[in-house]
This record gives sequence, C-alpha cells and structure tokens, in this order.
Amino acid sequence: MSMYSKRMKFLEGVKAGLPVAVGYIPIAVAFGLLSKSLDIPSYTSILMSLLIYAGASQFIGINLLVLGASFGEIIITTFLLNLRHFLMTATLSQRLYSEVSKSWRALLSFGVTDETFTVSALQKAEKLSEYFILGINTIAFVSWNVGTWLGLFFATSLPEVVKASMGIALYAMFIGLLIPHIKKSKPVLVVSLLSMMINCLIYWASMFSGFSSSWGIIVATIVSAAVGAIFYSKGEEQV
Repeated sequence: MSMYSKRMKFLEGVKAGLPVAVGYIPIAVAFGLLSKSLDIPSYTSILMSLLIYAGASQFIGINLLVLGASFGEIIITTFLLNLRHFLMTATLSQRLYSEVSKSWRALLSFGVTDETFTVSALQKAEKLSEYFILGINTIAFVSWNVGTWLGLFFATSLPEVVKASMGIALYAMFIGLLIPHIKKSKPVLVVSLLSMMINCLIYWASMFSGFSSSWGIIVATIVSAAVGAIFYSKGEEQV
C-alpha cells in the first residue's frame, strides 16, 4: 500500500470516528471535573487518560482511590469491568488482513473502546485496513484526553458547590448507559437489579464485620454475571 493510500485510509477512519470523538468530550470533561472535586492530583488524572484510556474504569478508579481501596481491589475491579475487551479485540482482529503484524494488532487493541469497536465492526467492508482503524482510534483518543484537560482546567474556576456536585457524574453516566438497554432487555434488567442488591447487602454487612466495602463491586459483578450466563446463555429468558 502506497503512502498516499495509507494516509487516505487513516483520514477515512478519522472521519468515521468523529461522532465518537464529539460524544467523548463532555464525558471526559466530567471526568476531569470529578477528579478535581475529589482532590485527585492533576497528573494522576492526565496519566489515567493517557495510559488507561477507559472511561468507566477511570471513573471507578478515582472513586475507589477516594474510598481508600487497595491496589489489588482496584486492579481486580477494573480488570473485571474490562473483560469484554478481550472479546471485542478478538472479533476485530478477524476483520484485519492476515498480513497485519502482531505489533500493529497490539497498538490497535489499546485504542479499542465500546464505541470505536462499534464503528469499526459496522463497516460494510469484509476486511479493514489497520490505518482505517488507527484513524478511528486516534481521533477518539485525542478527544478523550483533550476533554480531560479541559475538565481539569475549568475545575479551577468553578464554584465549590458545582465541583462537589460532579460526584454524581459516575452514577449519571451508568444510569444513562443502562436505561436504554433495560427497556429492551429483561436479562439486562434482572442482572442489573441482582448486582445492585448484592452490592447493597455487602455494603451494609461490611459496616459491622469490617469487610472492605469496595470488594462488594467485585463480588456483585462476578455473581450477577454468572447468573446471567447461566440463565441467558442462549439468549432465552428463562426466569
């Protein structure tokens, strides 16, 4: 492939990823604002967006840091939260040309998110150029990091009451993501409610037993996911 063709494929990817980039900015700004409101050092927030680059994991990560969770608890929680990326990258890998090197595949896998995967997977072409996917991933990555910087910058000039209110940003984001799926899927509703119930029980129990409440997220995720896999593994609503 000529240099011109590579550039054109990359620009096509950037164009395809623009809607994702636009959608990332307000969420990344909210992440920056929330980080600042929780007194997380700016360099920590910046490095999280640069090196972790996983919206939900970053929101949960800073909340667990504030709760005083151990590194092990944070790592396990974010690992479980991002297990789906194994499936997404494996699926996307099948859409690449066979001659694409492992180094390229590793680079592309870092930039795969729920949204960039959706844009790539919905392309009509049977095989996708690595430069096209790189274009999608790059514009989304830049957008997320610019949004984080903007959130951190504007947080310094916002009133304390506004910065404090950003603590609900994580919950608002999850609710916004869940509601459309809950309306269409009984399994999602059942698994979500079960996870909430388990986490609440562990939270209240931890107040008396000394058990770390942050482990509630881990246990609730594993148990509810297992129940969902058992009863809805074939897409049938058995309960």
